[in-house]
Amino acid sequence: MTATYDCIATTTLGSDTATVTFSSISGSFTDLVLVASYKRSVSGNGIVKINSDTGSNYSYTYLLGDGSSASSARSANRANAIVSYDSADLQETLLVNFFNYSNTTTNKTLISRGNDTGLGVISYINLWRSTSAITSIEIYPNSGNWRSGSTFTLYGIKSE
Repeated sequence: MTATYDCIATTTLGSDTATVTFSSISGSFTDLVLVASYKRSVSGNGIVKINSDTGSNYSYTYLLGDGSSASSARSANRANAIVSYDSADLQETLLVNFFNYSNTTTNKTLISRGNDTGLGVISYINLWRSTSAITSIEIYPNSGNWRSGSTFTLYGIKSE
């Protein structure tokens, strides 16, 4: 079985911006992948909110390795998903997979992978405790802005 990645939407920021939103997401794919290449104005977490849900319906576990040590932590009953931790004004790359996003019988799992030259490699495994299909995704820093020139692309994956 092969998978096809279809570009749903891409946004390149012309100015510093607080939030990037992908809305009216079709349910015609099996999974979604968000690819971001960006800089931030302030160090901190990258946050995802699904379908504008601000209830305590998210939880995460993260794994961090810097080449000489590793760490992990978890948090539950959050109002958003954490998908990255980034330093200010460093070029970052982030991949977020949204599995079974259109399935209306299961909760949704998000796995993100990113790197930060100051921290190492980090992965967040998030659970959104909702059986609703994902129709909108907001990504924003917990403080500050995404810098001008940052690019965010959402892909739909079709299994063939």
